[in-house]
Amino acid sequence: MTFKATLLAGAVALAPMAAVADDDLTIGFSQIGSESGWRAAETTVTRQQAEARGIDLKFADAQQKQENQIKAIRSFIAQGVDGILLAPVVATGWDDVLEEAQDAEIPVILMDRTVDADESLYLTAVTSDLVHEGQVAGEWLAKEMDGQPCRIVELQGTTGSSPAIDRKAGFEQGIEGHDNLEIVRSQTGDFTRSQGKVVMESFLKAEGGANICALYAHNDDMAVGAIQAIKEAGLVPGKDIRIVAIDAVPDAHLAIANGEMNATIELTPNMAGPALDALEAYLQSGTQPAKWIQTESRLYTAADDNMAVYEEKKSLGY
Repeated sequence: MTFKATLLAGAVALAPMAAVADDDLTIGFSQIGSESGWRAAETTVTRQQAEARGIDLKFADAQQKQENQIKAIRSFIAQGVDGILLAPVVATGWDDVLEEAQDAEIPVILMDRTVDADESLYLTAVTSDLVHEGQVAGEWLAKEMDGQPCRIVELQGTTGSSPAIDRKAGFEQGIEGHDNLEIVRSQTGDFTRSQGKVVMESFLKAEGGANICALYAHNDDMAVGAIQAIKEAGLVPGKDIRIVAIDAVPDAHLAIANGEMNATIELTPNMAGPALDALEAYLQSGTQPAKWIQTESRLYTAADDNMAVYEEKKSLGY
């Protein structure tokens, strides 16, 4: 099965609704924004999944602001949607609006990120194991360095977001016990290419390129921005500074194929497939899904056919 075909294959205190056909469903989707190529691909795949199922998808772009997401959810509630998909921009501050959805008997499914709220307030969360992703990155670097000293700079994601928190924790677990590996600087790049470049420039200025062995970025977009900064500093990305990041967006595969990046861990953009499967089963028969539906992650390195993966992914909106 091709990558595209795989993407398209796709206990809450709420009273289950009467059985309803897919083509009668109206679902609200509160998306964080378009801060990264991966985020755009998630939106594309979510629209594809809804269209394939005959679902009327109400889409709201929050432009990276939680207050916009809360307004969107309240709008969805007022419209009487059958369910809500939420990719939360941060982990905290959701209790009130989730309680409002629960009072309206509208199930909410979290996608790709989690929230610090009582589990009874949402139906399920469809995410990767964010800690595991960071751990895989750390373990890869530990193996790559094979005991040689390595000073690491870290580009963190949006402050307070679950990916930033968990991917940092996982990476630290992955390098734990390897005294040759040291994180010397760590700063948010807000998951964007532009900020990844700006912050990497500051790292290079503060440390000196010769004193940075590796970059760990919480997403590929920041890594791609950092690659530009490394080049402009007269260094060779992927060689002078090893680079490992997370998401496996097309440009990361292209960078690996070109020798400018060393590794990426895939975060599938198809969160909507499992989410809509769970939501449809709940609405049609009251089936309660597990509280966490885990998606698969995969490590890509130069040993993989990255150009082939790039060609498959580039049409998904990244």
